[in-house]
Amino acid sequence: MLIIFNPTAGQRRRQRLDRALAVLRRLGRDFTLVETGHPGHAAQLAREAAAEGRGVVVAAGGDGTIAEVAAGLAGGGAALGVLPLGTANVFAWELGIPVRPEASARLLAEGEGRLVHPGEARFAGGGARLFVQMLGAGFDAAVVANLDLGLKQRIGRGAYVWQAVRELGRYRFPSLRVVFEDDETRVSSVIVSKGRLYAGRHLLAPEAEMARPGFQVALFRGSGPVAAAAYGAALPLNLLPRMPGLVLRHATWLRIEGEGVAVQTDGDPVGRLPVEVRAAPAPLRVVLPRVTGVASAA
Repeated sequence: MLIIFNPTAGQRRRQRLDRALAVLRRLGRDFTLVETGHPGHAAQLAREAAAEGRGVVVAAGGDGTIAEVAAGLAGGGAALGVLPLGTANVFAWELGIPVRPEASARLLAEGEGRLVHPGEARFAGGGARLFVQMLGAGFDAAVVANLDLGLKQRIGRGAYVWQAVRELGRYRFPSLRVVFEDDETRVSSVIVSKGRLYAGRHLLAPEAEMARPGFQVALFRGSGPVAAAAYGAALPLNLLPRMPGLVLRHATWLRIEGEGVAVQTDGDPVGRLPVEVRAAPAPLRVVLPRVTGVASAA
């Protein structure tokens, strides 16, 4: 088992990591801990570990770290393990991975491999990005792109709320063109969701399925700061899917166009529109809680 940890994440995350490692040692599990040194390093380390024949490669961090490790494992035989040490831990909540370090470490020792189907974003310059939970274009991506990372380390999810309030006063809400296989539409923001949850345990896409290719796409037709504030207020109440001006639809492919508009995947800024979104070429095996009567992908 290889465990990949980003040392820039802060002392609190390192303390939580130490608690998880102590459990693995008590359970007699062999592991190697490596730390990332630069952006993209986690994907490189994961790719090398899979090539060396490691059975499990663990992402110890938030959703961005998980997505980077998953990208390194794409198409290989190693399973993705997760020690959720992030701010929102959406991927962990989505798949039933415990967020308490001791419990998530025990899952690594006792869980089973099951398949999930990530998404893939392709940009005009030829770059590609794998995502495991969601892709956003528009207002939410502007919040992520302009987030003060130092403030995020100090106050956690509150930093996103603060940045959202700031963006309400300056974001221009340009119209985005979303092209599907059979039609197209105009919206102010888009979230392409692999899972049901967004920004923690908040419901966004109730019919999304991680275990199948494709997405549930949230199309935000309401534009301007008032509509954006209303969507934000509905989110923690789990009322967002029922909000006027929000349309949810399934897709296996789409293209989002808009001049200079930010794009984020799994909570990290990744570029600007246009972007083409499709299912990743291969599924990913993830260490998850055992389910009685369901065959594993181990």
